[in-house]
Amino acid sequence: MTSGIGDRYQEETKYVRHKLSGGHLDWKTRPEPYKSYPGVRKVKLMPPAIADGISVWEALRTRRSVRDFLNAPITSNELSLLLWAAQGITATEGNFGFRTAPSAGALYPVETYLSAQMVEGVEAGIYHYNVREHALELVRDGNRGLEIARAALDQEFLADGAVVFAWTAIFNRSKWKYRERAYRYIYLDAGHIAQNIALASVALGLGSCQIAALYDDEVNALLGVDGKEESIVYMTVVGHGVRS
Repeated sequence: MTSGIGDRYQEETKYVRHKLSGGHLDWKTRPEPYKSYPGVRKVKLMPPAIADGISVWEALRTRRSVRDFLNAPITSNELSLLLWAAQGITATEGNFGFRTAPSAGALYPVETYLSAQMVEGVEAGIYHYNVREHALELVRDGNRGLEIARAALDQEFLADGAVVFAWTAIFNRSKWKYRERAYRYIYLDAGHIAQNIALASVALGLGSCQIAALYDDEVNALLGVDGKEESIVYMTVVGHGVRS
């Protein structure tokens, strides 16, 4: 098989003993770890109400990819829990917040956006999740489910879900420390976050499906990101799954 850019990248970003690059980190140039949209309409979410539920072992056993959804909304509290499971702050040290999902070097390059399509108490639209404030920031109003579905290689079931999570990466947050190897870590970070959503969905009696097949530039345009400094890497749709 012909070697492609992915093969070359994998080879050229290997860590080899005694050949790691040296140097120090320039802390003055470290990118800001939190993104926010000043001046936009915000939806403050209720603190996540974590109650006794099924065990993590049961969630792992019963998790399945769901592609058929009922025409039924999720609650704002369920959305709050899902967002907290994705990237919620669990502990703070000074101005730094540790999160529910691990991140290489605790750099947290992944940002959470969502297409709210059927969420009680939340108007339909594209939102950015403000991690520090546990709040939604309106990026674009109106139900964008059909547009999200078209941008995801015309997978129509995304429009039927209650919410579609879209994860972007601000690449320089990781490249500041890890240079070109950062891309490996960024995709791993996104996977950790999506798995948290998948298990939290099961715990809430909801269904989810992870989506990597997408037209990058079309999703970026919907989210309002440039596709270079920040770009889409992964998505997940969540809703009330049709029981078989």
